[in-house]
Amino acid sequence: MNQSTPPPKNIVLIGFMGCGKSTVGRELHQRLGYPLVDMDQTIEERAGKPITAIFADEGEAAFRDMETALLHELNDPTAPRRIISTGGGVIGREENRALLQQLGYVVWLHAPVHVILARTAKNFSRPLLQTEDRAAKISALMEERQPLYEQTAHLKLDTAGLCFNEVATGILECARYFFTHQP
Repeated sequence: MNQSTPPPKNIVLIGFMGCGKSTVGRELHQRLGYPLVDMDQTIEERAGKPITAIFADEGEAAFRDMETALLHELNDPTAPRRIISTGGGVIGREENRALLQQLGYVVWLHAPVHVILARTAKNFSRPLLQTEDRAAKISALMEERQPLYEQTAHLKLDTAGLCFNEVATGILECARYFFTHQP
């Protein structure tokens, strides 16, 4: 994509697991009518198994390869506008960060460790949280990923203390401004 071509008018949601990407993605889909692409769900459907099984059978690197391949596929300027909800670790690869920014308006949904811990407490399908000390793991991963989220996002929104309806409203207002002020 050359520098003078504005990014497609997709809204891309990034952030740590449990920050609300899937829920906010559904809310934005309902409001805008844009197709919703939940990358984790798409990968699970294509692989015919849950992410935990992909990690167990093929390893994290294979899963990350699937994410990168899907981002390349989504990076089609002729595709309709979409809401794209990513997996929490998608920003780990430099190539992915560049692809995310090419896809459109990138919103980093953020929540503090205690909120993430509460939101993921009953979810045992998160392969990276298969550990004794979930809080320490969440904290370490968030610290490692924070600069990558910051580098990639056009907007950071803290989802703690807000209902997902409020988060969606904020995203839409900021996205409207972003897309109307593109070169």
